[in-house]
Amino acid sequence: MADAVWTELVKIRRSRLPWLSALAFTIAAAVGGLFMFILADPQRARAMGLLGTKAQLVNGTADWPSYFALLAQAVAVGGAIIYGLIVIWTFGREFSDHTVKDLLALPTARTTIVTAKFAIIGVWCLLLAVQTYLLGLAFGGLLRLPGWSGAVALDGLGVLLVTAAMTVLLITPLALAASGGRGYLAAIGVMFATVFVSQVVATLGYGRYFPWSVPALYSGVAGSDQPALVGYLLVAVVGAAGAVGTAMWWRNADQSR
Repeated sequence: MADAVWTELVKIRRSRLPWLSALAFTIAAAVGGLFMFILADPQRARAMGLLGTKAQLVNGTADWPSYFALLAQAVAVGGAIIYGLIVIWTFGREFSDHTVKDLLALPTARTTIVTAKFAIIGVWCLLLAVQTYLLGLAFGGLLRLPGWSGAVALDGLGVLLVTAAMTVLLITPLALAASGGRGYLAAIGVMFATVFVSQVVATLGYGRYFPWSVPALYSGVAGSDQPALVGYLLVAVVGAAGAVGTAMWWRNADQSR
């Protein structure tokens, strides 16, 4: 396991994807800070050219609870794509770069390789969530947002990490799609399909029961509407099924190409 984890770390170190993913969440935190700045004084924002004359903002309050909720929503919505690209790259690159046979020739169990990949993905994605939170603290401090307290900060961190964890569970099937499709394209198609379907299902009012809509609802994107218990259970089921299915595929599939 240690060798498999080290191999994955070397691949990450030599890739630009960690920097691009960090940049994406930096932009998300900065945009959230910009929204807080505009909400604090819309007239000032219009005078500075940040808000069009006819533009209307969604009702909101420029304070710490609102900012933490906005960061959690960014992780839920943006994470479905950024986290998805991370897992697709981690598994799909082995086939696109034709390194899968070399990897499987090592004296390491296939399930160990898959476990190492998922472990690295989980830590990577959670670190991105922590980065978003820390940047939120910095931007919120610069804006001097009201409503700060230790309890609010801890609650904001808890919601953000739980949202990120559920999003990570929901991207495990993309590893199976990248493996079965032997590359990136099939998994990217599955990723965009799930994002699209989750939006449709949430619009129809059934998002509380659809696992891919659960993280966004939990983060507060729909206000007080929260997922049903079965929704949380389905998130766990999808995560386990994706991980186990990927491990079984790698263990049993013919890797002759």
